[in-house]
Formats: sequence, C-alpha cells, structure tokens
Amino acid sequence: MKRSSEKRHWDEFWASSPEMADVYANDDRLVAFLLSRLDVAGKRVLEVGAGTGRDSLALARRGAHVVTIDYSDESLRLMRGVAGDALEIVCGDALALPFADASFDIVFHQGLLEHFRRPIDLLRENHRVLARGGHLLVDVPQRWHYYTLMKHALMAANRWFAGWETEFGAGELASLMREAGFDVEGAYGSNLFPPVWYRGVRRVLLKAGVRLPMQPSPGVQRVRERARDLVPHAVRMNTSMVIGIMGRKT
Repeated sequence: MKRSSEKRHWDEFWASSPEMADVYANDDRLVAFLLSRLDVAGKRVLEVGAGTGRDSLALARRGAHVVTIDYSDESLRLMRGVAGDALEIVCGDALALPFADASFDIVFHQGLLEHFRRPIDLLRENHRVLARGGHLLVDVPQRWHYYTLMKHALMAANRWFAGWETEFGAGELASLMREAGFDVEGAYGSNLFPPVWYRGVRRVLLKAGVRLPMQPSPGVQRVRERARDLVPHAVRMNTSMVIGIMGRKT
C-alpha cells in the first residue's frame, strides 16, 4: 500500500517555509497558459489546494474574482499573509467543495490530482462547481520524468514527506478528464527552472544554514527556454516534468 498524503504532511511542509521568499513559484506557467486562452477579467475563479495562492493572486490582479481553498492551516496562513483581501480564502475539503453547483467560470489546481487514489472523484467535483462552458486546468507531474523516479526512490527509503498516490502520462490525464465530462481544449508540457534537483539541494542546505540563490544563472534559463521551443509538442508532453491539460464543461 502506497503512503497516503495527509493534512499533517502539508502543515509540516508549509510550516517549514515560514516566508514566501523561501517557497518556489511554478514559473507562472499556469497563469501564462490561462491568459493565452481566456479573458479572466470579471470571471469567478477557484484554485483548489492552493498552497501559496500566488497564481490566484496573479489572476486577481488581472480582474478575476478568485476564491482559494486548502485544508492546510499553514497554507492558509501563507496566503493570508501575502494576499490580504485580494483573495477570498476558504478552508475546506477538495472532495466536498463548500460551493453550489455552477458557481465558477474557471477552476484550476497544480500538484494536487496525483495525491488522490481516485482522481476521478476530484475531477467530478471540479465539474460540479463549474458553470456550463467553464474551464478546468489541471497541472501535474508527468509520469515519464526523473522527478517521478526520484520520488519513488525517496518514498522507498522513507525520505519523502507525503504520499504519491497516482501518476499520469499526457494521454492518461486527457482520458480521465474526458471521463469526468470535459472536452479537452489545450495542453502544455513544462520543465521547471531552476531544475528540481537544484531546488532539493537548496532546501537541504537551508536546514544546515547555507542559503543558495533562488534563481541561479538566468542566462542558462534563456538558452533552456529557446531549446525547449524547438521540441515538438507531442515530444514535450511526454518528456516534460509537468503537464497541464485544459478541459471545457459542455
């Protein structure tokens, strides 16, 4: 039986990063993708399992009315400290969202779906709270990447902080979203900068009192981005660390 992700794991994780400056952003990939496809101004948006809420804050600054929900007390603390009144911050269960049917125009989450043994249940709950024609964007780690292998190795050694209940390739995630009632309308594959190995080393060294820079070698990042743009979309979807799939409720 795989280890389950529990509330205490996330409270401990967010408590270990008392300042937002010590929490990595996700390279703004979700915000950039959403804004390339949708006008969010005036839209009612929900981020589920919001963590830091930084993506939500970026959308709120572009005119969306954004609600964030998480069940981690430490996550809620971080969001309140950064967002103030810019977000409507709610404590609740992702599988029993405290919102009426058809309450939102856009729902999104990142790094969440893989922590459910039955991910279809989360997607169906997302579907319930979306208005007809509304959009869901799901962002998860991609199955065929060394990050996934690294997590399995750490869990086998009992060194990973939480669980890892489900894995997805691009085709699997798209099929699951269709099963939940969505028409798939877009997708992306992305690799983080700095890479995940650097982030892991930095986090370990922070505990030892050694602080590496958050974003080393911006020149390397630019070269990396140009090289990635040359990779065909299908290849990128099956080799990137994270994938995002957007669906529309019909």
